[in-house]
Amino acid sequence: MDKSEVISKLSFCGLDCSRCADYENGEIRSLSLNLSELLNGYERLAKMKADNAPIFRGYPEFVNILGHFAKGTCGGCRSDNVQCPLECHAKTCCKEHNVDFCFECNEFPCDKQFQGKLRERWIYLNNRMKEIGVENYFIEQSKMPRY
Repeated sequence: MDKSEVISKLSFCGLDCSRCADYENGEIRSLSLNLSELLNGYERLAKMKADNAPIFRGYPEFVNILGHFAKGTCGGCRSDNVQCPLECHAKTCCKEHNVDFCFECNEFPCDKQFQGKLRERWIYLNNRMKEIGVENYFIEQSKMPRY
């Protein structure tokens, strides 16, 4: 995978958009769509099972949550269709400084980005990217749990 492809999947702050549950082209969306199709019509059986296995009483809620994951409406932080719930200044700031990632900026780490634990993670991720390179960082991140 070349750097431009990696850049399209990583956000400016270093998070991997492609593994996010809301990413429109992500594996979570794809697997959720597949599971939704495989479970099509299961509602009747879930109702029958609910008498012996009460967990199935929550099946309609599960279907709603699975449907949400199957929608995957975010195009990622580098797109015009960003759905990320984090208040992030990195996109605007990186564009102003003409860099792809925060660590490439002379002002990194600035005071504009995040607070508390999220800030610590942001600094760690950017320092790691700087240390091993963007492509190796992406490979390393892809082997770790997203959440």
